[in-house]
Amino acid sequence: MSSSPSSTERVRLDKWLWAARFFKTRSLAADEIDKGRVRINGQVAKASREPRLGDEIEFKAGYTIRTVVVRALSTVRGPAPQAALLYEETAASLLAREQAAEQRRLAPEPAHAIAQGRPTKRDRRRIDDLRSAGEGPRRRWNDRWSASIDE
Repeated sequence: MSSSPSSTERVRLDKWLWAARFFKTRSLAADEIDKGRVRINGQVAKASREPRLGDEIEFKAGYTIRTVVVRALSTVRGPAPQAALLYEETAASLLAREQAAEQRRLAPEPAHAIAQGRPTKRDRRRIDDLRSAGEGPRRRWNDRWSASIDE
């Protein structure tokens, strides 16, 4: 992190997002920017754009859209407590994140809707018996078809 946040310091947007620990790698930050998912002051940004102090950056992080205000500039990725000093999240963004987290917490897990899961071999045999109930007796493994005339 830089020692003094000066307005003359030049930092690329992808590098700042990486240094502020919003993305694990700089290339992931650049990919999100290239896809048009990052905005500075309401305008779609490019990776080479230089954020300034007071700029409002909006981007998608996980399931929610985060909006942060740039408070300091840095090209160095430091520990999380130092990275948190680079930005301030807006009140609306914090509220939206809390609501989204609560919604996910209250929503049922899709996997829990499956009562029994995959049928066992025994279940499969019962299903086959029910399906072939109108077709006559089910053929067993040892009831092999034979081409002999005496049958």
